[in-house]
Formats: sequence, C-alpha cells, structure tokens
Amino acid sequence: MTWFFSLSLLLQIGILYLLAINVMAFFYIGVDKLRAQVQKRRVPETLLWFLTILGGTIGMLSGMHFFRHKTKKISFQLVVTVICIFQMLLLYISFFR
Repeated sequence: MTWFFSLSLLLQIGILYLLAINVMAFFYIGVDKLRAQVQKRRVPETLLWFLTILGGTIGMLSGMHFFRHKTKKISFQLVVTVICIFQMLLLYISFFR
C-alpha cells in the first residue's frame, strides 16, 4: 500500500475515482437485476450508461457478467461497447500520440 502513497496526489485521486465509479456501476447493475426479479421500478438505462461514460466500464461489464444481467439485450450491449471503444481510443490518443 505504500506504493499508493508514493504517487502524486492527482494520480491518487484518479485511482480512487475510478475505483469508486466502477464499484457504483457494478452495484447499480446488481440493483437493476434484483429489481427486475421482484418486478419493481428499474434503474434507468441512461443512468447505467452515464456511469459507464464516467469511467465505470470495467464495473459495468463485470456486473453484467457476474449478475447475468443485460447480456441478451443487444441495444444495451451496443451502447456499452461503443462507450468502451471510445474510451480505449481516448486512452490511446492520450498516451501514444
């Protein structure tokens, strides 16, 4: 854990942010699955997409497979995939150009 404190403050904040947003994305896809099973009001897809856009891609994809939720809904998968590809392009441009 000492390696974490040796990083710059900005990098520490970035890591903690990504950790938090991915935990939130994982949590909300799980909540949506639970609400779907008990036929209650669902988590809006726009919120799930927004969490993905904000950096929760790993949490969203992990949650989809862990909870086996939204894995057959092609439109949802397409949006998450496009967001993921866009984020990978941004990372590539940021680090390799």
